[in-house]
Amino acid sequence: MTEDADILDSPYAWARLVVSLLIAVICSAGIWVMVLIMPAVQAEFGVSRGDVSLPYTLTMIGFAIGNFGIGRMVDAVGATKAIMGAGIILGAGFALAAISGSIWALSLVQMVIGFGAAAGFGPLMADISQWFLRRRGVAVAIAASGNYLSGAIWPLLLTGVLEDQGWRGVYWVLAAATVLGMIPLALILRRQVPLAARARSDTISHKRAQAAGIRPGALMILLGMAGIGCCVAMSMPQVHIVSFCVDLGYSAGIGGQMLSLMLLCGVVSRLASGFLADWLGGVKTVLIGSALQCLALFLYLPAGGLVSLYLVSAIFGLAQGGIVPSYAVVVREYMPSEEAGRRVGFVLMMTILGMAIGGWMSGWIYDVTGDYGMAFLNGIAWNFLNIAIMLMILTRTRTRSVAPA
Repeated sequence: MTEDADILDSPYAWARLVVSLLIAVICSAGIWVMVLIMPAVQAEFGVSRGDVSLPYTLTMIGFAIGNFGIGRMVDAVGATKAIMGAGIILGAGFALAAISGSIWALSLVQMVIGFGAAAGFGPLMADISQWFLRRRGVAVAIAASGNYLSGAIWPLLLTGVLEDQGWRGVYWVLAAATVLGMIPLALILRRQVPLAARARSDTISHKRAQAAGIRPGALMILLGMAGIGCCVAMSMPQVHIVSFCVDLGYSAGIGGQMLSLMLLCGVVSRLASGFLADWLGGVKTVLIGSALQCLALFLYLPAGGLVSLYLVSAIFGLAQGGIVPSYAVVVREYMPSEEAGRRVGFVLMMTILGMAIGGWMSGWIYDVTGDYGMAFLNGIAWNFLNIAIMLMILTRTRTRSVAPA
């Protein structure tokens, strides 16, 4: 029994984390593909900026549903079967997107792609959180970094494909890459968490829940509302940075580079937030990240030159990257391992709905006002909502410390 309990934070746990990271990098391509190809799709179909934002919005809705649905599948049948199924869904979705004949057809297919891509986010974070205790924050942050690494790597790899073969060629490449990559990697994750390890982890979670001044159900609702607020704000630069750069007279390639820079800095932020969460706890880490994100959004308002845009994009990535995975840490600090998939999935579903709403909202505001200035201010307002909720949680939660045994 002692040996089983010691599997937490073990070399096997770290090896499993590496495999999870690779899976996340591959399947998260479905989230970022629309950001890269948005100008090309708008030009081909002759639609407005708000309409061409619709595929991304439906992608994020599918992604939100997938985080909850696939998270429940991980609880029920394990990570391997859930991820293999997601790989098949992604491959089929990318192939259908490549032959889409309208913006509406592409939007519906992107919703399916978003559902499959969710396997590389919340469900993987929930799974890996069960294999760590002392370094849970770092482990969850590394797993979550796959999403940003994907956004940093795939635009660079696919820019040449986009220029040579168009946006449809991008989808065909992704269809092959996801199926050939995800299914073999998923087979490595067949091992289940030993019961003794679950018991050790759940004992700590139970003590933290008793120490909290907020009931679990109320905490979940508050975290969901906070997630929507921070991610409406987060979506403005992430979704529209390429189009924003094109409007300023720069190429889509420049915008893609800024997105890559933003997300690479987001990876650094996520890793730093993992260490911070292990030190200060998840709630304080979310609050710090949200406050810094709000500051970065203010800095976008005067930016317009190439150097300033690169600089602010880097600052934004460093500010906001660790927020979302810290929600998963908060959930696992107070909830038992057997509920990890659905509890983490619910909170991350709400953050992703915030991304979906914000991505569309920013495009709509652009169509109404003619520029992105008001869209940035809208994001800042939603960010203040997130800060207010996290401050309320912090002040209503008793600070009684519970250290891992």
